[in-house]
Amino acid sequence: MTDRSDEELAAASIRGDADSFVILCRRYYAALVTVAHAVLRDGHLAEDAAQEALAKACRKIDSLKDPRRVGEWLMAICRNEAIDMSRRNPDMEQLSDKDMAADNCEEDAQVAAVRDAIERLPAESRELLYLKYRNELSYEEIASLLATTPEAVHGRLRRAKEAVKAHLERQRDGRLS
Repeated sequence: MTDRSDEELAAASIRGDADSFVILCRRYYAALVTVAHAVLRDGHLAEDAAQEALAKACRKIDSLKDPRRVGEWLMAICRNEAIDMSRRNPDMEQLSDKDMAADNCEEDAQVAAVRDAIERLPAESRELLYLKYRNELSYEEIASLLATTPEAVHGRLRRAKEAVKAHLERQRDGRLS
């Protein structure tokens, strides 16, 4: 695509270079969908939120103070858009990926149990797991997107995985309703 850094692309976008913004959109779209999915728990709504976030970012690109933080800035816009969508539609029937998979085919019981455990996590924990395992991002890439350190990402991921494991153990032992 291009070997220009995100910072260079963001700076060019601020100066009005639409092609640079398009490249940033392509780079970040999958991660934005993942962040929105962690909040909305619906793939189609997550795509809508990511697209709306990119449209807002395009309109507000000149408000980006530090081009080095463009990824973090885009993630915040997308996360806020997803939260706003969920607030605007509090009664909306959200069809989770788990529900869609059950409709489409008979799912393995272990996979279903893991999905259920992940769905019970707070949105921030789901977001980390999705970025790591769906988007296959490194700790460094996730840290950059979330304005934290790789060490913090590692610790938060470890706690999220421990919570999933604890839920699965409680379920196996019959301690869940």
